[in-house]
Amino acid sequence: MILNVYGRMVAAGEWRDYSIDFLSERAVFSVFRRATEHPLFRIEKNPRFAAKQGAYAVYGHDGRVLKRGAELKQVMRVFDSKRLKLVD
Repeated sequence: MILNVYGRMVAAGEWRDYSIDFLSERAVFSVFRRATEHPLFRIEKNPRFAAKQGAYAVYGHDGRVLKRGAELKQVMRVFDSKRLKLVD
């Protein structure tokens, strides 16, 4: 599901690179406009938050939570929104 969204955004010319980190307490998928920059978005799975806020979250480039939930499909809807625009 994450790579499907990534592929659409690459085809649109918005994203160009990604990284996957498997840390001891969470897994992180980060997307970049260029490999030398900070991530534009981070998609994280943190089981510690599963009972409270949901295990999945999407963070913006500034660290703000854009969407959080228990289902990955629900959280990934933040990228389907027409209001999500990247600004240089």
